[in-house]
Amino acid sequence: MSLLPRLFQSARRFAQRGEAKLRLLPVMLALSAGGLVGIGLHEGYRGQAYDDGHGVQTVGFGSTEREDGTPVRPGDKTTPERALVRLADHVEKTEAAMRACMGPVPLFQHEWDAYVSLAYNIGPAAFCRSTLVRKLKQTPPDYAAACAEILRWNRAGGQVLAGLVKRREAEYRLCVGGISPSPQPSPARGEGAKTVEIAP
Repeated sequence: MSLLPRLFQSARRFAQRGEAKLRLLPVMLALSAGGLVGIGLHEGYRGQAYDDGHGVQTVGFGSTEREDGTPVRPGDKTTPERALVRLADHVEKTEAAMRACMGPVPLFQHEWDAYVSLAYNIGPAAFCRSTLVRKLKQTPPDYAAACAEILRWNRAGGQVLAGLVKRREAEYRLCVGGISPSPQPSPARGEGAKTVEIAP
């Protein structure tokens, strides 16, 4: 085994045991199980497609695309199992886009989880164009200011929404210290709903 894979494995084991808090390169990070559950709870589950209030059809855990990549259409349905698979696939694609735009900026696991939750909700393109990413890519990275940028993404249709404010506060707390209370599913529109966010 070459040196790089051995270092990678050692660093992951060391960080997982909690012996030290290490910032790792994004290529070495993946959304934690807790982070995935958090996204699912923030997004809420809907078995049948609905209009998110801004003309975007959404189904499952905030999915706006079908498995084949075409947009969700009125009348589309999913099961909880298929929605979870779609959520994991969407997260994987979101993380790949984030790694490409962020480059080699070391992050703690909790920072990565917070940024993935944000990027999942606003879309990786908006995330990659954000001031947050610019603050991470500056030398040295401004980690505190980057976490604070999360709080700015609280609008949909030009209006501040209480549900987005709560979600961003939870993501911010996770980003700055790795502590976030369990998010509550949105009571809006029944079982839960995704809101399309417009960049501030």
